[in-house]
Amino acid sequence: MIAIIDYDAGNLKSVEKALRYLGEETLVTRDREDILNADKVILPGVGSFGDAMEKLNNYNLVDTIKTVADRNIPFLGICLGLQLLFERSEETPGVEGLGILKGEILKIPDKGLKIPHIGWNSLNLINNGRLFKDIPEESYVYFVHSYYLKAEQEEIVKATTDYATCIHASVEKGNVFACQFHPEKSGEIGLKILKNFAEIGRE
Repeated sequence: MIAIIDYDAGNLKSVEKALRYLGEETLVTRDREDILNADKVILPGVGSFGDAMEKLNNYNLVDTIKTVADRNIPFLGICLGLQLLFERSEETPGVEGLGILKGEILKIPDKGLKIPHIGWNSLNLINNGRLFKDIPEESYVYFVHSYYLKAEQEEIVKATTDYATCIHASVEKGNVFACQFHPEKSGEIGLKILKNFAEIGRE
């Protein structure tokens, strides 16, 4: 069973729908025991970094998410869910992120391109990410964001894309995975990425 964390900041239904299409059992929940007893956990999210961290704190989910990471339960952050895994964001200075991974979230520089970045961009796949098993190089996925990740450890970056700057589009460290893009909105490629996540540990 895959737990999808509900903290009032997500496109939960589209993630749930995509996983059910793949035949996966899902549970949308914010209950600590449900989350810690799940086979895998997903943290989706759209909105602002500061508001999302406030919600995670209000629902006592910060410690729960850190426990998931510590227990080696496969965990996937999507879009804002990726950003929250890191230490801080320029969107809301002074607000601490989860700090599970090292790095910062920066505003996409204004170089004449539209911000927020909304649309399809191709991925440069690096460092053999397990989410990208059997995914062709330069596959296109769907982004919606104004801020981007710059990870401190280059080796955890598994995909990049270029939009005004080099964006760390996906990371993996141990049992923790994350995508800046929306796999649930990225057609067949996105479904394959979600399937790869669902299959982790089943090999």
